[in-house]
Amino acid sequence: MKKRIALLGATGSIGKSSVDIILRDKENFEVVLLAARSSREKLDELSKLFPSAVCVLTEEKDGTQKLLSAISNVKADITINGISGAAGFQPSLAAIESGSHLALANKETIVMAGKLAVRLAKEKNVNIIPVDSEHSAIFHLLRYFAAHNTGAVSEIILTASGGPFRNLSLQEMEKVTAQDALSHPTWKMGQKITIDSASMANKGLEVIEANVFFNTPVDKIKTVIHPQSIVHSMIRLCNGAVYAQLSKPDMRNPIHDAIYYPETTPLTLEPLDFDSLTLEFSKPDTEKFPMLKLAYEAAKLGCLYPCAYNATNETAVTAFLERKIGFLDIPRITESVLQADWNCSKIDKDTVLNADKNARQRAFSYL
Repeated sequence: MKKRIALLGATGSIGKSSVDIILRDKENFEVVLLAARSSREKLDELSKLFPSAVCVLTEEKDGTQKLLSAISNVKADITINGISGAAGFQPSLAAIESGSHLALANKETIVMAGKLAVRLAKEKNVNIIPVDSEHSAIFHLLRYFAAHNTGAVSEIILTASGGPFRNLSLQEMEKVTAQDALSHPTWKMGQKITIDSASMANKGLEVIEANVFFNTPVDKIKTVIHPQSIVHSMIRLCNGAVYAQLSKPDMRNPIHDAIYYPETTPLTLEPLDFDSLTLEFSKPDTEKFPMLKLAYEAAKLGCLYPCAYNATNETAVTAFLERKIGFLDIPRITESVLQADWNCSKIDKDTVLNADKNARQRAFSYL
């Protein structure tokens, strides 16, 4: 029987890679839902490839509610959530509530309310499978090496490319433009995540995500700069041995692993050439990239601090892309908003959405 797939963010970078993987094995997959924010023409093109799929454009009137309703009704076996930012939070919960497994590229779901999502997934007996290359690597490394010994892993090591500004000084970073920040050296991604990579907010979000997703204390999560983006992440065992997952920087790898999970099947992408491979690693500079340090602090504080971190960063990135602020104003605004009290007695969907709204309002006030 074919796996029924709902593809959210179908016209973005994750969506395009997902379509490529699905079309390689049409005998085993059926796309039942395609969702995009504003690309009507591209969505129409995809509908020709998958004529039986329900199509939703969320930019239209009541688009979000239409999407949530469609997720509940299509009864997908697995939902690929490639929506960018906090907009992907409610669709993730809707997918889980519908009984669908979740292939999650939307890290904000876990950052905003990871414990809520994980608890709900357990109640519905579905899997959340990470699609971020780093968390996909950790997910499978833990599966292979720690399945029968949960105390074997002593540390998670997240790799980061360092983005386009890793060799610039603070003074030089004060003058960079949005176009400079969008020139990522190894990955081809959407605008928001590319800016996040340049500021290292993306790695900060991944630290928070790893803290919740893998139930690992923040002080056991390390970040290293690795410009080649070949090593996607590592785990250190209690005996000191380090295991890594290596592949070319291609999102089709983690997407493939997620939609076939728990099976391991062949994938014919260009293999690594070890004859000409150079790997570099270095320590991140949190003075130059304070968004990483702020993420560690938010993760330690817990409650709604990670949600506030994410909402403020999204607001500041939009302002930067609109040339309303400078690049280094992104961490300044985020630090300012995080100085508020984001403690809470419980975390549910409404509490999270209210915190997201309040953090954005505080960020706008700062602007």
